[in-house]
Amino acid sequence: MTFPPAAIRVTEVLAALSLTTDLATGVPFEKGLATCLVATALAERIGLAEADRRVVFHAALLGAVGCTSRASENAAAFADDVAFQRAYHVLDPGDAPVFAAQLASFGSWAPDRQTQLRDRYVGAPPQQAAAAVRSVCEVSRALGSRLGLPEAAVLALTEVKERWDGLGAPEQLRGEEISLTGRIVHLAEQAVLAAAGRNRQDATAELRRRAGGHLDPDLVALFSADADAMWDCLDVPDVLTAVVRGEPGVPLHIRPRERLHLCLALAIVVDLKGRWLLGHSGHVADLAGAAGELSGMTPDDRETLRAAALLHDIGRAGVSSAIWDRPGPLGPGDWERVRLHTYWTERVLRRCPGLADLADLAAGHHERLDGTGYHRGVRGRDLARPARILAAADVFAALTEPRPHRPAYAPDDAARELLAAAAAGSLDREACVAVVEAAGLRKPRTDLPCGLTERELDVLRLAARGLSNRKIAAQLVVSERTVGHHLAHIYDKTGRRTRAGAAVFAMEHGLLPD
Repeated sequence: MTFPPAAIRVTEVLAALSLTTDLATGVPFEKGLATCLVATALAERIGLAEADRRVVFHAALLGAVGCTSRASENAAAFADDVAFQRAYHVLDPGDAPVFAAQLASFGSWAPDRQTQLRDRYVGAPPQQAAAAVRSVCEVSRALGSRLGLPEAAVLALTEVKERWDGLGAPEQLRGEEISLTGRIVHLAEQAVLAAAGRNRQDATAELRRRAGGHLDPDLVALFSADADAMWDCLDVPDVLTAVVRGEPGVPLHIRPRERLHLCLALAIVVDLKGRWLLGHSGHVADLAGAAGELSGMTPDDRETLRAAALLHDIGRAGVSSAIWDRPGPLGPGDWERVRLHTYWTERVLRRCPGLADLADLAAGHHERLDGTGYHRGVRGRDLARPARILAAADVFAALTEPRPHRPAYAPDDAARELLAAAAAGSLDREACVAVVEAAGLRKPRTDLPCGLTERELDVLRLAARGLSNRKIAAQLVVSERTVGHHLAHIYDKTGRRTRAGAAVFAMEHGLLPD
């Protein structure tokens, strides 16, 4: 068993979140870390005070934290939300010839639908685009606050889609209406993206081309004045180590048992990847933790198990929501992508020292005693008790949650399925019995947060899953107007204004799954 370090650097956990958002947006792995290095170097070049450099550091590291907030909607509209995000990051509507050339290849990830996808993107009304980005911003604000970021950094997270020329969203901020932190992050991100496909001289030229349009021209001029020195910050043997060492100010450390709060933020980001995944990671963590207690695990080992359970699915971020939301059967290619999600979970966690002790356990939730699991295909003798409990908890949680191809199983039916899998030799019987018993001990909530009523909770759960007012009304057998009134009350009570924001609120307070 791998033991956690005595103290964990918070930045190491945030780095895992940055790597997860890289997967979700289809950009080069470690793009967020590289953006953090460039932004921090530029902040130093400007001469910002330490506190301001710290704001830039965190905003750049977590600039994409809201990226999964509309994953399902983007997948439905553009066939693949990951491919869409990859293209969207570099589109430049401020330069007509460049924009036309970019649109010519837009949608190439779905050749049979490319023209349709391009027309859909170009034809979207401005208010629709603004509403979409506003959803991203609300999630960024909610998670940024949960992670303890400075308010100025949280503000910058809500500006990541704005532009110097006012062509951005959601508020069409222009020039210095955008915070200095936000403008620094814009330049740093475009620098890293440009350098990924060009030599550095050409990447600098790309920044100059965007000056006065996408980017603050004064910041571009400052970067260009000594571009070689600015690019030097990326010439390091290990980008993550350089980020951790370069954090401005006094680093914050926590004990292993205190990282659950941060792990929940990662879980929320990943569970937003699919309409049917909301709350799954927290559900698995609750079951696994309770089953671990019933199995006699020590408090510290249970906390480790809960942390691994919260993070077990972070590799899902790299798989399109079109797959997670699909009601029909998956083809062989899609199954291969699904099977890779445990590999990405392991890779992200092993990359970050503060979470590396969780890598084997979290990534092993689809391993089976008879060797039929993935992605390592290990057998029973290599699966410790926590891994067996996590595997059983994941199966039971998934069975009792609705999925696009089936309704949720009743708990008794799920228990029978779980024990049948144990009898067949794929899951551990003792772990399954503990999970079933743990599920029976769960009690329905009676203390709803923010004064929500039971009916408002019903509406919140359905709205969080992306159901329209009409579909919510049909399911609850009420009028659309009544649903609208309930949603207005929910938004007023929770302070959220979008479906994604409501979904985050529901997961933060353990209101999902049903």
